[in-house]
Amino acid sequence: MEKDQKTKVNKDNNSAMLKVATFIVDRRNLFFLLIGIALIFCAISSKWVKVENDLAAYLPDTSETSRGLSLMDEQFITYGSAKLMVANITYEEADHICDEIESREDVTMVSFGDGSDHYNDFSALYEITFVYPEDDERCLKGLEEIKQSLEGYDIYVSTSMGDQAAEIIDQEMKVVSALVVVVVLSVLIFTSSTYAEVPVLLLTFGASAVLAAGTNFFLGTISFVSDSVTIVLQLALSVDYAIIFCNRYKEEHQSLDIREADIVALSKSIPEICSSSLTTVGGLIAMMFMQYGIGKDMAICLIKAIFFSLLSVFLFMPGLIMVFGKAMDKTRHKSFIPEISFVGRFDYFTRFIIPPAFVALVIAAFILSGKCPYVYGYSKIETPVKNETQIADEMIRSAFGDSNFVALVVPAGSYEKESQLMKRLEERDEVDRCQGLANTEAMDGYMLTDALSAREFSELFNVDYEVSELLYMAYAINDENYAKIINGFSGYRIPLLDIVMFLYDEVEEGYVTLDEDLTDTLKDANARMQMAKDQLQGEDYSRILVYLNLPEEGDETFAFLDEMHEIAGEYYDGSDNITVVGEPTSQYDLMKTFSRDNKVVSIVSILAVLAVLLFTFLSAGMPVLLIIVIQGAIWINFSFPTLQHTYLFFMGYLIVSSIQMGANIDYAIVISGRYTELRKIMDKKQAVVETLNFAFPTIITSGSMMVLSGVAIGRLSSDATICGIGQCLGRGTTISIILVMFVLPQILMVGEKIIERTSFEVSVPIKLDRGFGTVRVDGFVRGQINGTVVGEMHALVRGEVAAVVTMGSLQQIDPGADPETDAHHLISGEVSENED
Repeated sequence: MEKDQKTKVNKDNNSAMLKVATFIVDRRNLFFLLIGIALIFCAISSKWVKVENDLAAYLPDTSETSRGLSLMDEQFITYGSAKLMVANITYEEADHICDEIESREDVTMVSFGDGSDHYNDFSALYEITFVYPEDDERCLKGLEEIKQSLEGYDIYVSTSMGDQAAEIIDQEMKVVSALVVVVVLSVLIFTSSTYAEVPVLLLTFGASAVLAAGTNFFLGTISFVSDSVTIVLQLALSVDYAIIFCNRYKEEHQSLDIREADIVALSKSIPEICSSSLTTVGGLIAMMFMQYGIGKDMAICLIKAIFFSLLSVFLFMPGLIMVFGKAMDKTRHKSFIPEISFVGRFDYFTRFIIPPAFVALVIAAFILSGKCPYVYGYSKIETPVKNETQIADEMIRSAFGDSNFVALVVPAGSYEKESQLMKRLEERDEVDRCQGLANTEAMDGYMLTDALSAREFSELFNVDYEVSELLYMAYAINDENYAKIINGFSGYRIPLLDIVMFLYDEVEEGYVTLDEDLTDTLKDANARMQMAKDQLQGEDYSRILVYLNLPEEGDETFAFLDEMHEIAGEYYDGSDNITVVGEPTSQYDLMKTFSRDNKVVSIVSILAVLAVLLFTFLSAGMPVLLIIVIQGAIWINFSFPTLQHTYLFFMGYLIVSSIQMGANIDYAIVISGRYTELRKIMDKKQAVVETLNFAFPTIITSGSMMVLSGVAIGRLSSDATICGIGQCLGRGTTISIILVMFVLPQILMVGEKIIERTSFEVSVPIKLDRGFGTVRVDGFVRGQINGTVVGEMHALVRGEVAAVVTMGSLQQIDPGADPETDAHHLISGEVSENED
């Protein structure tokens, strides 16, 4: 029990960790206040987080997609556009709807006709272009008004404007998070030994989740993947920390009161939990070496989340235990988790059968996982659920086919070269059509870049030839083309786009006066030409849209992208100034980064975890055996897409393999550590049975949470990236649990000699503690206490002690005092006034 009278800590005798633990427990109200303030701030600041929804934004700056997007943002204006399909209508109704949409002031163009590209099987497809740039809110407002005007019709809308996808993902993840809370609550109730520990664990998890989410704004911008799944993964990755501390407290509380048990448990849990977190962090660090920036983004978010999980367990949970301690005593119940001695006996009897079978399985899995059908876009992936946008895209694609295009960006300055390049590309079977200034119709059959003489211009706009000559002369002077003025205008031709825009500027500045009808015609022509120029011609570069008869991704598509560079290079002296931008290019770039990141993530995650395990077990053989099991689980996990002939989004492998290596290795550590300890006092069969009975509650608690969380994400998210991560995480954790329960014990039994022969000692300076008479000993002891003792102990010794005490303390007790009373004081960190 906590004493009413304040006492002092014996600084000379208590260990550093006990001092820290005592301070945290006794100053719990201070930590409640500080964490409460932080939680309020983070609850508010979580709304400030900026989220990036474009995966291409995380490509390396040197990638063609990144360079192309930057170039297009600088050189061109992209106007808001949308595809709108109206199903189950006649052509006459469809034509009427087209007129209504086209009459809107915020719409500059509606592409629609009686061809199969726009009317097919009683469905009409309208390609709407607004007068505002695509990031202008007025485009979304206009699109919403169009949808409202078509209320009653079966309509499907596809557009890249706005953050509709982000809103959908946000709604889906709220459902997933709510389901995960139910899952966690159910698992904790099932695996708990006292009902009151459940709110302690939930409050600890909740605090760490809010702190992690609220501090994301310090990172500036995070990816939608990190924003969506970090909280769920944080719970799955760090649930062990709170459970380890809670179990340690219940163990200490069997002989100590609430406060003392809380302090001792915390002092022992801090190094244990920190050590456990290192393997998880090691796996996540591997993601930071990815060339694809989303790996670093997720790694930072998750490592930060783990840090706040540790903070909550170390600073917040001890106070919660003090608050709920009495309730935990009153709500104890029989454990619902059964012993699994039969698994241990099975493992013992199959110790010579399972290991070779596992080796054969791992080799097969390695080969199959190498053939995993990775994809780099969403076009080939089927998610369990579909959102409104996906359904609309699917319906439009079903009725009118795919529309796959790229933007070919070339140096500006020659309409003739652009025209020749487009004709060359359109001759290829891989190209359906091209769209650029050189083949965009302006008026009366003339293209924007068609060069007109003064007479042709006068006939087109119905102006006097003399006026047309004067206009051409002014243009020549402005263009410093004095030779045309001297030699006459008979052969002087100017591109229609340039002369119309020049005339419009002259009229606006008052140098030329036209009648009202001609002025209206000129204004309309100039507006359309200006929009076309904004989208297709910049100050230094021109943009050509190339519509492909190829899928968005695949070897044939990627090969043709390289050919486009070669073809364009023939017209522009090499391909250094030529860029191809679009979904196919983005996926091509992702494929290139994946081939590198795949190797880097695998190697770094294994080395990071290996380094932690090496100094945890002081053996070179043990880490190798553990990593073989978990790496085998990873290969088996990613063999499933090959066997099922289903496509897997590449990020699922990069992220889940790191998490699986970093987090699931903890299960292997729990079993191997316990087995090694028990083998000193038991035979193999008894040791493996006791080990699995000991480890099963921990593994089933955290493992089931991770599995069910992954399944929830995989089944309820319509985004292919998030869905793939969830599916792979749930399946991979299930495989890891099976392997550490039914394969690892046999490997440990068979590999005992390897572990022994590869063990080593780390030489450290030895400080021998001595005590005489009545001595209190706490910690891991190696030395003589009326005989040789090696192990963890908490005892009073009457006699002589000469031993090395690590992670604990050796304290001399006043010979005249009552040993039992002094033992109580020493554990609780208290001494009486006359002992000061």
